[in-house]
Amino acid sequence: MRQRRKRETSRPQQLGIIVAAVALVGVGGWFAGSQMQSPADAAAAHQAPKAGPVTAAVERRSLTASVVAQGSVEFASPQSLLLAGPVGPPDAGSGASGSTDAVVQRVTKAPVAGAEVKEGDVLMQVSGRPVLVLRGSVPMYRTLGPGTSGDDVKQLEQALARLGFNSGGTTGNYGQGDAAAVSRWYKSKGFHAQEPGVVDKQQLGTLEAAVTSAQQALLAARNPGSGSGGSSGGTGTGGESGRLQLKAAQQQLDAANAALFAFQAGYGTKVPAGEVVFLPDLPARLDKVSVKVGDTPSGPVGTVTSSKVVVQAVVPSNDAKVLHKGMTAQVETPDGTKVEGELVALGDDVPKNDAGKGEIPAGASSGGGDDASAPVPVQISIPSGELTKNANGSAKVTITVGASDGDVLTVPIAALRTSADGQAEVQVLRGSTVVDVAVEAGLSAEGQVEVTPSGDALKEGDHVVVGQ
Repeated sequence: MRQRRKRETSRPQQLGIIVAAVALVGVGGWFAGSQMQSPADAAAAHQAPKAGPVTAAVERRSLTASVVAQGSVEFASPQSLLLAGPVGPPDAGSGASGSTDAVVQRVTKAPVAGAEVKEGDVLMQVSGRPVLVLRGSVPMYRTLGPGTSGDDVKQLEQALARLGFNSGGTTGNYGQGDAAAVSRWYKSKGFHAQEPGVVDKQQLGTLEAAVTSAQQALLAARNPGSGSGGSSGGTGTGGESGRLQLKAAQQQLDAANAALFAFQAGYGTKVPAGEVVFLPDLPARLDKVSVKVGDTPSGPVGTVTSSKVVVQAVVPSNDAKVLHKGMTAQVETPDGTKVEGELVALGDDVPKNDAGKGEIPAGASSGGGDDASAPVPVQISIPSGELTKNANGSAKVTITVGASDGDVLTVPIAALRTSADGQAEVQVLRGSTVVDVAVEAGLSAEGQVEVTPSGDALKEGDHVVVGQ
């Protein structure tokens, strides 16, 4: 009885198990079927979508075209300082004993880097003598004194007049008025002007003695001694000899007087070649000093610059073609300082110098070559007093070369095309269709170009083709 009941209760359990198994098999089959793909379906699923045009929106905006370059901030007009000759008289090396052995000149007061130099200032001292600064475009190249004339003399006279030491006129001929003015100028600086030295005085004495000797010879020829055996009025051989002697004595005296007069014309107060430096622009700034106390002043003694600042930069030749003098340039230094400058030199017009600054880089051109990337030098002037603290630093230069008339329609430069007949055009996407629209191209900047369509064929928000 108990076994029959057990068999009766197990039959429903077996039926439930069978139903559950069937259901599980059905679900698994459905899941497997839903995940399986045919080879064609798999290939279609991995196929790249159909390519379409790459577009960009038409914008309405203002455009500003600029040339941007990195430059260096420098003081303008660097120039090497050179002494044109010895400081002091040419016989300064001879001692009291009359020795002519030259004494080496030494710097006794050196120039000071960074100092401002004005007209009439003492730049430095050599062997106790001053080296003075005057304004002028003709460099000092010789000793100026009585008997000299030329543009350098006129330049000296003009400088003395500006300093309040009038020489009596700017004739370009060094005279006694110039000598007196030079003496007053030197005295105002605590020095004595260069008076005739030992050699000059000896030469003057020699020439004066020669004149005296010639005069005595002429007197002897005119009054022969009583022991000559003939009379001064004889007409024989003795008389002819006397006339020849008289003539020779007169010629000797004339020559001696001519030499004395020529020397006296240049005898007096002088300005030695090494005691004045002419600079075209003053006041100036001593940028570098190459000598110190005790040095021999051979070669450059320093570098002088203008007190004004400029920015030196280079731009590609292609950009240089749209630049010209007088353009406004925005200059920005790394510390955020911004000033407005002016383009004052371009290409070959950029000043060259021998002081190591402002020089055109190797390979730079004037902008007329075929290489669009060749560097062309430019110089930007900065208002007086600006950027002096930024000198010898870097700066960003931005030169505006054009601007649109307010907001205009713009498209990427890549969207601009040229039709077969040479007409500029863009391709506009209208739904799924690409339409050619003729335009007139204008200013380009920042990767965009101004376009003017005919009528309303193109408007803001349209999409133009820039690629496929």
